[in-house]
Amino acid sequence: MSIDMEQFHQVFFEESLEGLDVMESSLMELQEGKADPEVVNSIFRAAHSIKGGSATFGFSAVAEFTHVLETLLDEVREETREITSEMIDLLLQSVDCLRDQMSSLEQGESADSERSHNLKNSFLRILESDDRIESSSASIALHKEAGLTEGWSIFFKPEIEIVQSGNEPLRMFRELSQLGRLKTTAHLDALPTFTALEPENCYLCWEMELYGKDISEAQIKEVFEWVEDESEIRIKPLTPNTDSNLKDNVGSEQLSNSINSELNTIPTEEGVNSPEKNEAKSASFSKRESASIRVGIDKVDELINTVGELVITQSMLSAVGQDFQIGQLARLQEGLNQLAQNTRELQESVMRIRMLPISFSFNRYPRMIRDLSKQLDKKVELIMVGEQTELDKTVLEKIGDPLTHLVRNSMDHGIESPEERLQSGKPETGIITLKASHQGGNIVIEISDDGKGLDREKILEKAVEKGLQEPGDTLTDEQVYQLIFSPGFSTADTVSDVSGRGVGMDVVRRNIQELGGSISIRSIHRTGSTITIRLPLTLAILDGQLAQVGDQIFVFPLVSIIESLEMRGVEVSKAAGGCDLIKLREDYIPVVYLAEVFGISDQPVLLDESLLVVVESNNEKIGVVIDDLLSQQQIVIKSLEENYKKVEGISGATILGDGRVALITDIGELIRLSGAMHINKMEAGNVMFPAGPQAA
Repeated sequence: MSIDMEQFHQVFFEESLEGLDVMESSLMELQEGKADPEVVNSIFRAAHSIKGGSATFGFSAVAEFTHVLETLLDEVREETREITSEMIDLLLQSVDCLRDQMSSLEQGESADSERSHNLKNSFLRILESDDRIESSSASIALHKEAGLTEGWSIFFKPEIEIVQSGNEPLRMFRELSQLGRLKTTAHLDALPTFTALEPENCYLCWEMELYGKDISEAQIKEVFEWVEDESEIRIKPLTPNTDSNLKDNVGSEQLSNSINSELNTIPTEEGVNSPEKNEAKSASFSKRESASIRVGIDKVDELINTVGELVITQSMLSAVGQDFQIGQLARLQEGLNQLAQNTRELQESVMRIRMLPISFSFNRYPRMIRDLSKQLDKKVELIMVGEQTELDKTVLEKIGDPLTHLVRNSMDHGIESPEERLQSGKPETGIITLKASHQGGNIVIEISDDGKGLDREKILEKAVEKGLQEPGDTLTDEQVYQLIFSPGFSTADTVSDVSGRGVGMDVVRRNIQELGGSISIRSIHRTGSTITIRLPLTLAILDGQLAQVGDQIFVFPLVSIIESLEMRGVEVSKAAGGCDLIKLREDYIPVVYLAEVFGISDQPVLLDESLLVVVESNNEKIGVVIDDLLSQQQIVIKSLEENYKKVEGISGATILGDGRVALITDIGELIRLSGAMHINKMEAGNVMFPAGPQAA
């Protein structure tokens, strides 16, 4: 019976990508010189798993590439080669290369061989170099145990499919030859006839004699630790007088020659893809949305318990409905209340399954900061706070690109060169901080740096030059900083590979607004900047306040509502430009008439019979005039753009319990439509009120 291996491909790709993430984060911890054994082992295990899986599924290009990668890591693990900056760079580039190869294979395409070929040659040159530690005595001393002999007799019979799982006997023999003088004898008894031979099977077994005074049995077992459950292995000590004719170390030389022959099968070729190309390819791969999600067993248990409660409630309601009497009305109402509670709990449990820590997005930035630091010749430390803050998987995947652009801007525009920082009295190492936290129903992400901040005057100068502002306009700092989100706006003197083309910040704001979020900037010149992003925790459900305007129902996000009040007796004033204002305590609030915005009715609004809902977005407030407030409830959001078309001021729609469609208001868009961004910032002297009691 043959097994269809394609059904396991998706699991292999997902596990391999997780392994590559582990490799990348562990490589970021490596320093030149002697490496932490635990860190090296974690990298080695990830590479070994990828090699074994790719060999099993027939992805030979990936298996061959990771084999050379594993060989180098094995020498580092055995402390016969010290880690260097060049090796770390190449290993990080290999992670990018493997990600690209996995992406191609997952889409049914062939893996890129040129890039892996160049990297493989670079690794082979390192392996063939003379900079290895002369002997493994240091490693032996660390593992030295009592009961050492002059050598060991080893019998090794692997299972027939050992090569298919990515475990190659040649590598094990190579490791043994590094411990001492090795003689190997292959037994060919099980070798079938040529017509019956399967090239991917291993029919051999070996007898070996390993000579050396300081070799422990534990060291030999460590060589075979990956295959000990799949092989027959016998290790016995040799006596000192059984050296026979082995002092010429012929077996070891033959083995070394075979290894060198294997390493030289691919002709060397100069050049490895540049970090810029690697970063671009890695970035393109990072845009791929994951088709699955890992869920903790506690969340699954909670979901099962909630479903169990729902089944019990359904059974109770069925029993009541079979022979309903008016005396059972109280029991029916109790059951319906219980059903509503169970439904709410089930909804919350399902939503929690989609919640993932933002570390899934944050973890890409240490690597990016490292690469950009080298490219820009800057010293930067990245600090991440609140990595375990959870948000919806959809939001998490869509926020990656805007965050990447903002971090790159902090590196290029914000952080100064070490020389500039020292001249201005700062440490030569700049600091970029990524911080995430929950605030109400939102997640707040801050990207801050201690660089040179935004230059207000330079921004204004560019804005006037591009015709975005008139000379002499009086703007607050927040309004000036918002200008950088204009399309094509850039204050960079030169265009670099990192930024300066004026492309990106407008896209960042648009992407964040499409997620129902907002972005704001705080900056102090020559001190630093902080960009704050506010996003909803989920794009699927929100707590909403239903409001009626004419015969239409609108939904206001509950987190945006500050207060509501009757319009009876409230004085409405006219500002310059014809905008209506009301004075709410110490603030003047612009008024928006929802019936006029959406053309619901041609009749004039009767203010004395209306209500005002004060809402806020991005620190801006407006008052929305409505006819009546209805109930509060959780709203399942449906895309209006996918099912109809985009409507300004509306972020989506929902279906109510009675089957009617209600539109969900986009508060930020309503503020933009009302012109409140400018009116809110007016000074009292610039606001024109009519004479009389309205000016009070």
